[in-house]
Order: sequence, then structure tokens, then C-alpha cells
Amino acid sequence: MAGTSVESAFLDWHGLLGDRRFAFRRLNTNSGSPWLTASRLPQLILYRPCGFKQSLGEPQPTHVLTPSGEYLELLSEKLNREVSDRFGRRVEMMHLRNGIFDDSTVSVINSATVAHVCREGGVGIDKRRFRANIVLDGGEGGAFAEDSWVGSTLVFGEEESGPAVYVTKRNGRCIIINLDPETGEQTPRVMNAVVQLNDNNAGIYGTVVRTGRIQIHDPVTLVQSARLPQTAHSLPFG
Repeated sequence: MAGTSVESAFLDWHGLLGDRRFAFRRLNTNSGSPWLTASRLPQLILYRPCGFKQSLGEPQPTHVLTPSGEYLELLSEKLNREVSDRFGRRVEMMHLRNGIFDDSTVSVINSATVAHVCREGGVGIDKRRFRANIVLDGGEGGAFAEDSWVGSTLVFGEEESGPAVYVTKRNGRCIIINLDPETGEQTPRVMNAVVQLNDNNAGIYGTVVRTGRIQIHDPVTLVQSARLPQTAHSLPFG
């Protein structure tokens, strides 16, 4: 479904609390990955979670706004039928306590990377297209600067003991970045641009090495080692 922007979030061992905790499961399939994604149903990104409240210690949506403008309860047969009818096969919503991820629990992208790919792909600049957990503004290096951070650690906030993510690998992209977050329309030129510009990579994946709350405008420090704390290079992100 569509992503949700927040002012702050708690970085836990399984990623940001509340992130990717619900998914539609395709029924009557023998696939090792039964989850319905926007690669199978592009209109899925037009379903918007809403009505957030605290449940089981983390923010969870209570309803979903459908593309037709209906507000349906998240865990309801009505929503299951709505998506099943659109997909053409039966699905059901499931709650996954620790989330469901394509690769890693945290994804990060630099706003310069977003802008460069969107321009080369011939679409408007929209960070939602990349579905990252964290978007960093400013900093050094320009587009794809994130590639050089692999093997280092990002520390968030003013304190050396702030929440931290160890950067494990570059983020290899799939066709979902072709989808317009507002309309669901596909522009293959976007993924083609990522392939040509950076070997199909845009952004980075990471694993949580220290928990804590992060928020918009937090400074970010790049620590040039997996071990904390070490000599740090300050990046003026915020």
C-alpha cells in the first residue's frame, strides 16, 4: 500500500515501529512468497492506510482509504473483497508482528539520488516513488553518494549514542519505482535510468545496531567503521 510520512519514528531492532507490519496474502498459491505486491497489482499503492493508533506498542492503522474513496477497516472482509476483486484472485490481510521486507529492515536514500533519477527518468521529483524508510537531505557527494557508505554506520541525532544503522549493501531496484505514487501509472524509463546510471542501484539497505527515536531535521553522522563509536565524519543532513 501507499507509504506514510511521519515527523518522527522509533527505530527498533526490526526497523521503524509500525513499518510494513501488514500485507495481503494471496490465497491458493504454492509460491514461496505469497505476498501481494504492487509488481502484481500496481493499483495497490493507491490504497492509503489511515486512522493510526497505538497497538501492541507501535503505531498501526485502523482503516484504509481505497482508490474509490471508501474508508474500510484494515482487518475486514470488506477490504479483502475489495482488493480480491481488483486483483482477480482471493487475498486476505495479515498482521506480521516483525514486518515483511524485500531484503533488509531499513532502507535509506539521498534526496540528490531521488532528484537525479526522476529527472533522467522523465518524471516529477517524488521521494515516495522509492519507498525508503529514511530520506536524507543535503550532504556531500551528490547522487548515489550512498554507495560509498556501505560498511559504515549512520548515527542519528546530536548524541554519539543516538540510534544507529549499519549500512550493509546497495539497494537493487525493481519495477515498483516505475509506478507513479498518485496514479499508479507506469513509466519504465525510471528503472531504465537507474540501470544505466548506477547498475540498477538507488539507495542503501541497513541493519539496526542501536535503537532510539529519530525525527525530521536530525543531524546524521557517518561513522567509518561497523564498531561504535569510532572516528566520525559529519554529514550535514537534516
